[in-house]
Amino acid sequence: MPATAPDDLRTRPVVGVVGAGQLARMMVPAAVELDLELHLLAARADDAAAQVIVATTVGDERGLADLRAISAGVDVLTFDHEHVPTAHLQTLQADGVVVRPGPHALPYATDKSVMRRGLAAAGLPVPAFAVIESPHELAAAVDAVGGWPVVVKTARGGYDGRGVWVAAQPQDAAAAFAARVPVVVEERVEFVRELAAVVARSPSGQAVAYPVVESVQADGICVEVLAPAPGLADATSTAAQRLALDVATTVDCVGILAVELFERPDGTLVVNELAMRPHNTAHWTIEGAVTSQFSNHLRAVLDLPLGSPAARAPVTVMANVLGGERPDVHRALHHVLAHDPALHVHLYGKQVRPGRKIGHVTVTGSDVDDLRRRARHAADYLGGVIDE
Repeated sequence: MPATAPDDLRTRPVVGVVGAGQLARMMVPAAVELDLELHLLAARADDAAAQVIVATTVGDERGLADLRAISAGVDVLTFDHEHVPTAHLQTLQADGVVVRPGPHALPYATDKSVMRRGLAAAGLPVPAFAVIESPHELAAAVDAVGGWPVVVKTARGGYDGRGVWVAAQPQDAAAAFAARVPVVVEERVEFVRELAAVVARSPSGQAVAYPVVESVQADGICVEVLAPAPGLADATSTAAQRLALDVATTVDCVGILAVELFERPDGTLVVNELAMRPHNTAHWTIEGAVTSQFSNHLRAVLDLPLGSPAARAPVTVMANVLGGERPDVHRALHHVLAHDPALHVHLYGKQVRPGRKIGHVTVTGSDVDDLRRRARHAADYLGGVIDE
């Protein structure tokens, strides 16, 4: 009897994944649990997910031929990142490929001007904004959003703080126009902290909302996630979950949707950014929730019943491991695992570079201050910030 069934007898669902970063890598355990097969399109053979997914094709996600190759024989095509040409995805859909989230939804995550205009038109809370094409329009845009200082963003291509400038005068915004893409000028929102509301939504309309978390940032990069957000009023938490579900319905997102929010001093919420794939602010769900974001993303894109998003512990803290002066992260594992046996370490198989996310650590319990201390110690030791 053959080890694998012929294509016409195959019953195991196949999910194609475009992109081979840590998000695709962390889909693997969820796929194994559900007996799903993952086919990967990677830019390089040594990408994080390509190291652990056998069915990997090395190619270019911007090339239609490579996208067609990875789409052949899959039940659904999904993403590790959203930066795939919309026109190519529309072509794949016309070819009969099931793409989730679809090309009609993804521009809300890849183009800040589309996102701001679309959410504003739907009556959802966004900062005051203006979309401009050249520095000559800057003064009028600043007046329209309430005056200096403002936040200036390139509409496309920015992430982890890149492509974003806080501007107090015209010279501060000059770099935003170098990319020759539309520029979004926004009011500088006064906020007390950043929150993230993560939901999963299936094509049949089922949706679940994870506990709202606090995202702690440093230099535009998320360094720590506290789940649930400490001291968040029940009404504000519910409002954030409802807002994320409303956004998912408005943009018709299928899969995981992360809605990054500002909490104003008066407790009201403003949408900052969107992501339509598993997200850094929900990595805590692997150990901290009944159903991880990775499992629910795969369930959603295959239109399987979604799992419970409920928390397993009163508090979960996740800390990102950022590359630093320790090139061999594995040498630090002995200390970290011996120091805290209850710690969960996830390393992404990435080459260490300063500031690069190379892994994360998670701890669960009931004392948020103790958990933060333990998670920070482990992340800093793995990253080479401390050496005992």
